[in-house]
Amino acid sequence: MDHFIASVLAAALIVATITDIRSQRIYNWLTFPLILSGLAAHTLHAGVDGLLLGAGGFALGLGVMLVPYFLGMMGAGDVKLMAGVGAWLGAQAAFTAFLFTCLAGGIYAVIVLARHFDQFKAVLINIWATFLLAVSTRRFEYTPVTEGQALPRLCYGVAIAVGTVAAMVVNVTQTGSILAR
Repeated sequence: MDHFIASVLAAALIVATITDIRSQRIYNWLTFPLILSGLAAHTLHAGVDGLLLGAGGFALGLGVMLVPYFLGMMGAGDVKLMAGVGAWLGAQAAFTAFLFTCLAGGIYAVIVLARHFDQFKAVLINIWATFLLAVSTRRFEYTPVTEGQALPRLCYGVAIAVGTVAAMVVNVTQTGSILAR
């Protein structure tokens, strides 16, 4: 089953990365079948226990991405892609994938900002100004320092792909299975 999971996720993540880079969208025609096929594959392979594994991963993948989505930090396609990854990996491996995705997303954001140094400088000034305000007033109030330009958009599907692959590799090396059981 591990080879099948790895093949399906690799194909879906490659397509998601390409469409996200090209059009900054991850389409429903990719994410909904990914979610449903993950639930179906686990159900066919292990019955109710498999369905619970997939449903738990789906719920975790969806849940961890909803807060950033509601804060406007990420698109709905990213949320659904992570939910699809969760449906295939189960909750435990999906959480590992989420942690690696956060790490990859942070590195990716710094690289993108470094390529736009003026905007990177403005972000650092914002962070420093917010920190100083919080220390001096003991209140957290975000006061943006604007540079006049919008920050570059991140294609978070790339980070999800890198994080998921990293999690699968770690799980295989530690437990011998993609699904961290």
